[in-house]
Parts: sequence; structure tokens; C-alpha cells
Amino acid sequence: MDRKKIIVLDFGSQYAHLIAKRFRMLGFYSEIALPSADLDVFKGAAGIVFSGGPASVYDENVPDFNKKILTLDIPILGLCYGHYIVNIGYGGKVGRAKTGEFGFAEFTPNKDVSGPLFDGIEGSQQVWMSHQDAVLEPGAGFEKVGSTPDCEYAALQNLEKKRFSLQFHCEVKDTPCGDMIFENFARFCSMERNWDQSTVLQTILDGIKKDADGKNVLLFLSGGVDSTITFALLNKALGKERVLGLHIDNGFMRKNESASVAEAYRRAGFDNFITEDASENFLTAVKGLIDPQKKRAAVGETFIAVRNAVVARQNLSDDDWLLAQGTLYPDIIESGGTKNAHTIKTHHNRVEGIQTLIDKGLVIEPLKELYKDEVRNIGRALGLDESLIMRHPFPGPGLSINVLCSNGNLSDADKAELESAQKELDGIHIDMFCEHCSSFLKKTVLPVRSVGVQGDFRTYKFPCVLSFERYEDGFYHLPKIWEKLESSSGKITNGVRYINRTVIKLYQKPELSDEDFHLIEGYCDKSRLDQTREADAIVLDELHKSGWYSKIFQHLTINLPFASEAGHCSIVLRPVFSEDVMTARFAKLPHELVNTIARKIAALPYVDAIFFDLTNKPPATFGWE
Repeated sequence: MDRKKIIVLDFGSQYAHLIAKRFRMLGFYSEIALPSADLDVFKGAAGIVFSGGPASVYDENVPDFNKKILTLDIPILGLCYGHYIVNIGYGGKVGRAKTGEFGFAEFTPNKDVSGPLFDGIEGSQQVWMSHQDAVLEPGAGFEKVGSTPDCEYAALQNLEKKRFSLQFHCEVKDTPCGDMIFENFARFCSMERNWDQSTVLQTILDGIKKDADGKNVLLFLSGGVDSTITFALLNKALGKERVLGLHIDNGFMRKNESASVAEAYRRAGFDNFITEDASENFLTAVKGLIDPQKKRAAVGETFIAVRNAVVARQNLSDDDWLLAQGTLYPDIIESGGTKNAHTIKTHHNRVEGIQTLIDKGLVIEPLKELYKDEVRNIGRALGLDESLIMRHPFPGPGLSINVLCSNGNLSDADKAELESAQKELDGIHIDMFCEHCSSFLKKTVLPVRSVGVQGDFRTYKFPCVLSFERYEDGFYHLPKIWEKLESSSGKITNGVRYINRTVIKLYQKPELSDEDFHLIEGYCDKSRLDQTREADAIVLDELHKSGWYSKIFQHLTINLPFASEAGHCSIVLRPVFSEDVMTARFAKLPHELVNTIARKIAALPYVDAIFFDLTNKPPATFGWE
């Protein structure tokens, strides 16, 4: 494409494509390139951005980097890992930071330095950090533009060389001044706006027509936003007669979900879809599995097996039919789908069976370079009803990934890390609560692991539990100010090696003591799925009635095998705000709404305890596995 552009070098970060997306949303065309790219790749580039990345610059297997890129007379902006690469390239030093930062930090500009990136940005600013290394000595000719309390060289520049570097992630919404920084960089690069949403939509439609190349398309329809909008795009580009939607009831759906999905599609005017009840196939596939990665893989492979059975029954040959998926870029990047990416989780759309089809050119993924908010804008451009566009995400594996599994035993390594986590947690002083709250505060570690992302690395660590005064009915005091809980969560996850998540205890059966709880044997079977469905239905019903369903990005109801006896469980409430999926903040719901939800769930006879997840992303992911 012959247009002026910003090129983003992908060092494997969770945020690399988010940078490119931000520039596009601001109206500046951007493309992705590998850091090892030859110099001819940068023909027509007005500016270059070095992304973050999961590696330390001193790791053995760091991404290949063409150092000649630094000789180009093109403005360069380095972010996080890119911040290090830029400074090392000019003789600076990078090493382990005294204090790693994950989450919010306060950035203060240097009043004595005029920084073009910060034109129009006055005073201290909230920024989003995710790093363990730091610039210890800036590169030659670089001056300090700003810092945070724990990061002296949070922003550097060398105006003579047209080089800028930032420790923080200005590509995420949790750095509110980030868009202004990108606009200022584009202005410094003499870029003019040359990209808009209508261009994106037409590009996708043209791509579908090209990729289909006279073939028909079978699409997995989960009922979620991504598959629905993919369905609408395929119908618009190819016509109904060339598109067939397949909704598979895998037994992991929400309460009455499959029926409501079918009805929603009929109301939207889609009649070119079929449904398949394959719940027994999927329940058999995950039977006895504990490892979440193996469970995700089993679900993905079963989708392929069911797809193949349907294809055979419908006489849909590979010569005439392609498979389509509503895969987004975060799904790919978190699965390690780019050369330098670190695997956070294995997405069901990237299991071996599907990857084989992709390699054969038998899969169409129209949304694979887009993010959730972009996809929703595409849905609006297509004229879809807002009720379909704004449905909470519900991935193909459904509730299977919300049901954590265990054989009831802790390994010696688990026991050792739990002990270390508790010791370190005991040493964390939490002082943001009032005297009354603090006098009842308890900090404990749950013996279950959940997935997180810290410094772009996948982590699999324990959650910390905060609890306050316990009342006679089993409910606990919930401090009034969410921000104090958020601050305590960040302090804990930044300060304790084996913890990547913080929850607050809302309820524990009055007749139970803490000593009654233990890790129990529990798998992803129909009984535990039904438990999760009932609790989840309560949450969604109350969110809809209160008007909060449309205000948050997603709610996940998590079932933990942590209880007093077999057949019982603990429930975690996990509502989140997000715009780009790559980052998120826990949703600060009204206390009365949280109380209503908790009391209704507590009435379920198998629920021994209820928690509320206080963790942002990073350091935790949306879900727990």
C-alpha cells in the first residue's frame, strides 16, 4: 500500500499491535515489521516505533535486531523493551530495576526540559507500567524528560538524532495522555491523517472476496460478538448462499445460551445457520483434565472433530468449503502467534488441528488484525443491532475455562511456593484503610493457581485474599472506597513473587471456619458446569436489571475447587472494564449491587465462599486459566 506510514517493530510484546492500532485509530496509517527487517522495508516510513517485548535485553534468546535501523534518518520512539534497545544502541546501560512496576504509576515531566512528545501535556500524569528491567544509564546525547517514583529514566530523548524512549506503555487507555503522545510523535514525523474506519471495512470485505476465491465458507458461531460480526461480514461479502454458520452447543454454554443465540440470529435476518448439540463429545474430551492448557487444546481439537463430522454429513468438501473463525489479534498474540511473542494462553482457535488447516490455506479470519472496539465499530457500520454488538465476550470454550480443576493434591513445589508467598505477604504493610478496617484485615494465600501476565511473561501463580470484619451471617465488610482496594492489590502483586492476583472475600458460610477449607478434587464435568451456570445467571440478571451490563466489558464467574467438602465450591466474581482487551481494570461496581449478587449466590447450597477479583490486567488476565 503506497501511503506514508508509521512502522511498528514487533519485539514480541502483548502490546505491539496495539501500538499500530492506536495510530490507526488516530488516523495515521501504520504497519507491523520484524525488528530484523532489512532497511528497504522502511521505504516510505515517516516514523518507527520499537514495541515492548517479553524478554530481558540480556536474555540469550532475544529477538533479532537489525542495528542499522538506528542509522536511518527517521524519528524513532522506543517503548518499554524498545526504550532499552534505543538507549543501548547509543551506549546506554540497562539492568534489573530496584523495583519492578506492574500497573499504575505517576509520571512527572522534567520542568527543565522541553519534550516534543509532551506538548500540551501539563503536570504529573497517570501512566501504565509493566517492567522488571530499567535504563540505568541513558545513551549518549539523551536527556531525562521525566520520571516516576520508582523509575528515574521513565522518558528520555535525543533531539539531534530524532530519538525518543519511554518506559511506560502509552498505547493503552490506562495511560490517558498516551494518544496525545502518539499524536505529538506523528506530528514530529510530519505525518498527516490518512486512515479511517470506512477504509478498514472495505479492506476487510475485499480481503474476504480474495481469500474465498470462489469457495463457500463454514463459520463457527459461538454467539459472541466476534463470530457474529464475522458472520455478517461474510454474508455481505459473499452472499448468504455461499455462507453457512455452525453453532455448536459444547456443553459449556451459559444457562439457556444456545436457544437465545439462535433466536438472536433469526431476529437479525440470518437463516443460513445450523446448530449441533455436541455437549457429550466435549465433556468426554475434558474428562479428568487438570492442566488448563491441555483443557483448551482438547476443546479446540474437539471443535475440529465436530466440524469434520458436520462437513461429512452435509457433504461439504474441502475443495469447495473453507473454515472461517472470528479470531481477533489478541487471541493470536496471547497464543504466541507471532515470531517473538510469549505464550500467555493457548487460544482454542490456534490448536494443532486448526493450525494445520491454516497452513493449508483453508481458514479465513477477517478480524485477525483487529481489536474488540474496532470490531464493534465494524458491526455498527454493517447496521447490526446494538444488542448483538455489545454482548459480553464469550469465547468458544465457554464456561470450561471458568471451571478450575484439581486432583485435590498440592505438589511439593506448590507447598514451598505457597509458604514463601505467605511469608512475603506477611511482610507487605497495607496502610490505606481506616483504623477499624485495618484492625480486622487478614491477608492469606489461596492454594489455587491462575494465569497472569507480568512484564509480558505468562505467569501461573497464587491469588492473595484480603478479608475484613466478618458478620454473623457469614458476610464480610467491604471497604467503601474501591481505589484503596485497588492500591492494596497493586502493592501486593508488585511485592510478592508468587502472587499475581488479589481478591477480597465477600462471604463464607457462617458454620465454616478458614480451617474447614482445602483444595478438593474437582474437574470440568456437568455438575460443576451447572454450578457455574446458576451463579453466572444470577450475576448477569442483576447486571442487566441494574443497567451495569452495558457499562462493563465482561463478567466472568469463576468456579474454584476450594471448599469444605466434595461437591461444593467457591465462586469468584470477575467484572472488568476494557477497551482493547490487552489491558483491563476490575469493575468498581456499586456496593449494593455486589451485595445483592453475593447474597443470591450465597443461597445456592453448594457455595461455601464468594470472592471478588480486585486485579487489573496486568498483572492478571481476565480469566483465571
